[in-house]
Amino acid sequence: MRLALAVTSAAVLLTTVLTPATAHAAQEVPLTDAIAALTVATESRDGYDRSLFPHWVDGDRDGCHTRKEVLIDEATTFPEVGPRCRVTGGEWESYYDGQTIDASRTLDVDHMVPLAEAWDSGASDWTTARRRDYANDLDEKVALVAVSARSNRSKADQDPSTWLPPLAEAHCRYVTEWVTVKTRWGLSVDERERDTLTEVAATCPDALVHTRPAP
Repeated sequence: MRLALAVTSAAVLLTTVLTPATAHAAQEVPLTDAIAALTVATESRDGYDRSLFPHWVDGDRDGCHTRKEVLIDEATTFPEVGPRCRVTGGEWESYYDGQTIDASRTLDVDHMVPLAEAWDSGASDWTTARRRDYANDLDEKVALVAVSARSNRSKADQDPSTWLPPLAEAHCRYVTEWVTVKTRWGLSVDERERDTLTEVAATCPDALVHTRPAP
């Protein structure tokens, strides 16, 4: 099942003096420092196609592909898991909008940083294998999140400069998780995105980014 590993990013490590022995150890840094460490670059969607990010896959071959792994892991009331990883029953809290959901079919598993946004921010230069790993990242707990289909489809492929969760109290968590994923995968931000992240982070004085570079 899904691993909830604590991990730290290469970009964040630029803000920290580390010995070679600790360079890949998990560390926590303030959200504002993590944002400052992100590369700012112009985005381009040229050549993007969703099929360039193969998902959902059964990476550990336990019969449950990535979407099902996330649903099982994030359930607040555990569902029944039947043959071929059929998920029935259970409850989930959609933190984007505060809804409690009791039918897995009405949930989407959202890529915290959407696939198209990842492409714009550096993934266009990756191999297909690395894009597959990104699209199915179960080693970073915040990379994939089960939320209401309505909120996920409202978000679509937007970054925080044009979309934040409708639940205002979710903004600090959302921005922290967004920066965590961008940091882990070495993805850039554009200027408007960075400015919005910085603005929201100013209201989240205790927020920390805790991740390490993706393999």
